[in-house]
Amino acid sequence: MAQRRSGHKAGAFDIRIFIAMLIGLYGVVLVAAGLVGTSDDELARADGVNINLWAGLGMIVFAACFLAWARLRPVVVPDLPEDADGPGEGTGASR
Repeated sequence: MAQRRSGHKAGAFDIRIFIAMLIGLYGVVLVAAGLVGTSDDELARADGVNINLWAGLGMIVFAACFLAWARLRPVVVPDLPEDADGPGEGTGASR
């Protein structure tokens, strides 16, 4: 007889998804700023390193790691027991 798993995945409500999306969005903005809006003066002040580009790429990698973590190790939310009554139900109070 197959054993039934109790619970379901948190899915889109997993906080790691929100963190990954936010960090990934910031990373995309920084990559775009690094590719399009970097002047020679900014590069000279940063010792020749396009810091927006590298920081953005790092943030995108970080976001990808968070998404992989959420996908490989999902949060399991326990189901309510089948015999549990909802709030206000089964108390004998008439409506």
